[in-house]
Amino acid sequence: MALAGVANGGRGVDTTDAAANAIPAAQTLARETGAIVVVTGEVDYVPMVVAPVGIHGGDPLMAKVVGTGCALSAVVAACCALPGDMLENVASACHWMKQAGERAVARSEGPGSFVPHFLDALWQLTPEVQA
Repeated sequence: MALAGVANGGRGVDTTDAAANAIPAAQTLARETGAIVVVTGEVDYVPMVVAPVGIHGGDPLMAKVVGTGCALSAVVAACCALPGDMLENVASACHWMKQAGERAVARSEGPGSFVPHFLDALWQLTPEVQA
């Protein structure tokens, strides 16, 4: 939100604002820069200029584990290198991260065991799972 010139309650890369509250600022940023902007939270949003795409799933534990946002950035970057529609690729990256998070939470007992299960879940994603 700060990049769009909107005051927020940020704490480093984290924020105290709900993801949905950031959609107008993200749409402004996307419109002004031509970039694809992702707003993450309980629901991830890829705010297009007209209407946002909401990606549901994941688990609240993902917000409590250091590195999941960085991992999302890496997966988004990898997906941006793929052929096809860039917006769809970015939305797919968010979807895959949420799927991996759900699988990891089902196997873990808390944040400490979540991380290795999350990495395994990312590695185990196949085209069939990604659909």
